[in-house]
Amino acid sequence: MKNLLVYPVVLHPEKNDYFVEVPDIESGFTQGKDIKNAIEMASEMIGLMLEDKQEYPVASKIEDIPSQKGDIKTIVSVDIDEFRRNNPKTVRKNVSIPEYLVKLGKEKNINFSALLTEALKAKLEI
Repeated sequence: MKNLLVYPVVLHPEKNDYFVEVPDIESGFTQGKDIKNAIEMASEMIGLMLEDKQEYPVASKIEDIPSQKGDIKTIVSVDIDEFRRNNPKTVRKNVSIPEYLVKLGKEKNINFSALLTEALKAKLEI
């Protein structure tokens, strides 16, 4: 099941690009060189701002978002689970394993971090 986040955004046309505002996200500003890029940048910014969160800001109704003449109001969505998979942060974890396995693993040049990551993905079915 997708963990889809949907937020209204306002594209403010400027001379050569678009200033992008996501009113429901604190410090939710970015820019894009054209409409397509502005929407992509908004999606990326939402993912970056919320990737570490477990609870997300409530999205406003698009009709309640103030705008000026010439502004473009639209909706941007982000599958936050997919965003996290495509933009993983690594975390250092200490693990305890039998000494003989460490020795055998080193002899075989096994990357323990990669092996643990693969095993966790298999176990979690992702």
